[in-house]
Amino acid sequence: MALEFKLPELGENIESGTVAAIKVKAGDAVVKEQVLIELETDKAVVDIPAPAAGTVVKLMINEGEEVNIGQPLLIIEESSAPAAAPAEEKPVKKETPATDEKKIGPEPIKNDVKTATAPTPPAPQTPAPVSHDLAPAAPSVRRFAREIGIDINAVPGSGHGGRISIDDVKIYSKQQNQQRTAPAGSTVIAQQLLPDFRKWGEIDRHAMSKIRKTTAIHLSYAWSTIPHVTQFDKADLTHLETLRKKFAGRVAEAGGKLTLTVILLKVITAALKKFPQFNSSIDMQTFEIINKKYFNIGIAVDTENGLLVPVVKNVDSKNLIELSVEVNEIAQKARDRKLSLADMQGGNFSISNLGGIGGVGFTPIVNSPEVAILGVSRASMEPVFIDGKFEPRLILPLSLSYDHRIIDGADAARFLRFVAEVLEQPFLLSLTA
Repeated sequence: MALEFKLPELGENIESGTVAAIKVKAGDAVVKEQVLIELETDKAVVDIPAPAAGTVVKLMINEGEEVNIGQPLLIIEESSAPAAAPAEEKPVKKETPATDEKKIGPEPIKNDVKTATAPTPPAPQTPAPVSHDLAPAAPSVRRFAREIGIDINAVPGSGHGGRISIDDVKIYSKQQNQQRTAPAGSTVIAQQLLPDFRKWGEIDRHAMSKIRKTTAIHLSYAWSTIPHVTQFDKADLTHLETLRKKFAGRVAEAGGKLTLTVILLKVITAALKKFPQFNSSIDMQTFEIINKKYFNIGIAVDTENGLLVPVVKNVDSKNLIELSVEVNEIAQKARDRKLSLADMQGGNFSISNLGGIGGVGFTPIVNSPEVAILGVSRASMEPVFIDGKFEPRLILPLSLSYDHRIIDGADAARFLRFVAEVLEQPFLLSLTA
């Protein structure tokens, strides 16, 4: 019996993906659960297994192609009694040719543009009529819409069957904000029209990777909706660096690496407990503050495929050795493109450490719906005037970007000063725990 295998549901907010690799060809015999395709979603590469044993009759996709949930992938001639395929039972509408321009199809923190052409977002001047039926969106999408004050029923869905994603909500919200703030009679332009660069010389065009598109959309949204302020400070790491080197060998024996980022996980957790407004999110529909009682911290990882932010869960319940091992493992998973969606969800606060590259300071963008992020630059030896004389000290630049809707400047200064003082005097962790 021939089975048309369609792309199954992969998780909340995943509407499509890019075919990263095809592991079989027509004529190959496969067994059930054998990996057929590697699919690159917004921030993870997902293995698509065979729904049944049999022989591949026909491939219906190509590497690099964008595919939607419910789209046929291949045909398998089953070699035994047919197993229930995980494909979506609803009929799939025939796709338009690949050369046609398609709507934006959507985080963390997705704009699934089907071609390299400029997307045409839905016009904000004529929002879709409110339906009394349940909007075709995941619970997390409906919750997100409520949190930013958007009626989910008014959001045009660009996914399969009109399904609404988080990016649809973000785009609709941004357009509504632009419409409200634009001068009377002006035209709202969602994207800048570019000149023809070929007039000045040779160019090359290539489509953004899935991760790059996600990053571009999410950070554009965060920057346009969060009133950012950045607080700067410095910490004297001289004493801490001595302790770090002293105990690094013990951590290495356990399979971890005692880095400044690992130490900062514990320091930031103590700061979040002392300043709970930094461990929150904002519900703009009800104008409520959502205070979180758990401590999950994201760590920005620079990979050759783009920026990824895996989340270390329940930091407060783990010691430095446990955190060192976990951070080492999760960073390697990020570089190997093996992170799962769960690995990148649930963060309350983020750390971006560029010290290994260099620089004296930067202004990180808050990772919505979080309300703050810590930027760490390279530590360097500086002369510090102590007890009537200059002494060489290892000084670390810190920058804290925060959401000014919920965090005042004085609180941000206190938060960052607390972080600096704990780095300078680690014993304070015991006093504040």
